[in-house]
Amino acid sequence: MRTMLTLTRKLQQGFSLVTAIFLLVVLGGLGAMMMTFFTAQQQSSALDVLGSRAYQAARAGIEWAAYNVESQPAGTQWVCPTPQQSLTLGGTLAAFNVSVTCATASFVEGGTTIYIYDIVSSASGVNGATVGSPDYVERVISARLGK
Repeated sequence: MRTMLTLTRKLQQGFSLVTAIFLLVVLGGLGAMMMTFFTAQQQSSALDVLGSRAYQAARAGIEWAAYNVESQPAGTQWVCPTPQQSLTLGGTLAAFNVSVTCATASFVEGGTTIYIYDIVSSASGVNGATVGSPDYVERVISARLGK
């Protein structure tokens, strides 16, 4: 009986080592997967912030054009930039390339000339990023103004 007990103990000695190695491999794989998810979430969040800034930069282009239209005396036409106007912004929007294009149409209504401006503002390329690069964002806004 004693020899049978000794033989059983010898057969069971390596079992805990196999279990420990299995747990280490599984926990290491879970840790690596969690790091992958964390990195993807951080990149997604960063692109979301850049997209919001690009939108604000494009909106600044529309507001620049609206200011120029509104500052013209009554009955005079604002001369749209040809072919486009590049704007330099400050602060966190300085990294974006902003361009504004415009098309003008005029109508006479009741003896008064009304000018309609179709304005398109585009903000793109953070820090020189090009189309296809992972950190490239672009936002385009259009507006129609009349005076």
